[in-house]
Amino acid sequence: MSGKKYYFLGLILLLVSSFALKSKEGKYEEGEKKKPNVLVILTDQWRAQSTGYAGDPNIRTPNLDSLEERSVNFTNAVSGMPVCSPFRASLLTGQRPLTHGVFMNDVQLDTNAVTMGKVFTEAGYKTAYIGKWHLDGHGRLQNVKPGERRQGFQYWKANECTHNYNHSVYYDNDDPERKIWEGYDAFEQTYAAMDYIGHRSEEQDPFLMVLSYGTPHAPYHTAPEAYRNQFDPEKIVLRENVPAEMAEQAKTDLAGYYAHIAALDEMIGRLIRHLKETGEYDNTIILFTSDHGDLLGSHGAYKKQQPYEESVKVPMLMSIPSAMGILTGERDAMINSEDLMPTLLGLCDIGIPSSVEGIDFTPYMEGKAQLGQETLITCVQPFGQWNRVNRGGKEYRGIVTPRYTYTRDLNGPWLLFDNSIDPLQLNNLVGNPAYKALQARLDQRLSERLEETGDEFLPGIEYVNKWGYPLDDTETVPYTN
Repeated sequence: MSGKKYYFLGLILLLVSSFALKSKEGKYEEGEKKKPNVLVILTDQWRAQSTGYAGDPNIRTPNLDSLEERSVNFTNAVSGMPVCSPFRASLLTGQRPLTHGVFMNDVQLDTNAVTMGKVFTEAGYKTAYIGKWHLDGHGRLQNVKPGERRQGFQYWKANECTHNYNHSVYYDNDDPERKIWEGYDAFEQTYAAMDYIGHRSEEQDPFLMVLSYGTPHAPYHTAPEAYRNQFDPEKIVLRENVPAEMAEQAKTDLAGYYAHIAALDEMIGRLIRHLKETGEYDNTIILFTSDHGDLLGSHGAYKKQQPYEESVKVPMLMSIPSAMGILTGERDAMINSEDLMPTLLGLCDIGIPSSVEGIDFTPYMEGKAQLGQETLITCVQPFGQWNRVNRGGKEYRGIVTPRYTYTRDLNGPWLLFDNSIDPLQLNNLVGNPAYKALQARLDQRLSERLEETGDEFLPGIEYVNKWGYPLDDTETVPYTN
């Protein structure tokens, strides 16, 4: 679809959805029950395996463990395209990457997209965004200017993208002057969120706030010293799918990775205590998740984009006010990036725009529907920094169920894992005669899902050309610091 057509389609969808939501807008009358607040705690590159409650022997996360005990824990949550910007665009739009067009980093989400910020605002919410944005595509560290480029968020203390966590750039609402968070940015961003919540508790309107941390994404060794000192590389227990030749480096980097996680866990604890102190906790939906994982040596690779569990699976907790009657505990449904927006809207009884492709999991959590038996994983870009062909990267499409992961590359079947008996994904079953029928069945279902979603599975460069994205001589989108 051309940019001009997309522009007008987005505009029409926004007008239609705005009209549909008019009955749910506005101030709350005296005595009327306030809709729930929504707090999205988004981290960067935090894999599902690396929490205390998930059984990681290297890390204690007491605050997240406590949150998990009173949450719906989606143990099979995946990042459908495990890289930063695609996940974030799917979170905000409820669409898959080949629909919203952000299938690689450092490109701009269409300013006419129907987004979470716009829909919640139309429904009478005050909206806020704090931390890493990474959806503007016009050069890192730049100001995402007030207006349409902020996608409906009213309050703003954010940056496009930076990984300098101790000298972190941000912009404060309408002030065009570049500012720097003092010290470790996760601390300062948490304090800013607490300040916002404190002020909102005095108001009648509910809020939607996205608090987007940049960690535990690399550089791994930049957490404050008090947290780094908690982790001795020599004592790190590696996953058994890390090859021996990478063990020393992986242990060193994991020590720094866990230091970031320990700091974030403490900040999440402070944030939740503040919600309780301000009286907002019992009326706040808390979503904790990450945009993708980090291989950190597993399968001989680092970072993300590849279809392995350490890259694709993300932590996902939904703490929902007890008055809403949703039982807590582990759920095995395959919930994906595009499902988060419609699920939050469903929980808040806000109409879901027709542009949304994801699933509202509210009926599933209420025990009224069986959803999430399978989901798709996708990689369009075999030429990004962490997924280049010479590092084993390739385009792929895959289908994931609670038990199996099956992927196909441009040449045909690529990977098949039985995750129940091979959780470390060490035994590729593609071509195994004992699994011939299963492979054929999953391959057929993948073909059906690709047809349903209009995915032709073309070489990645064809999508880049279709959307008109420029690549530099390193085959990445150029940006400036």
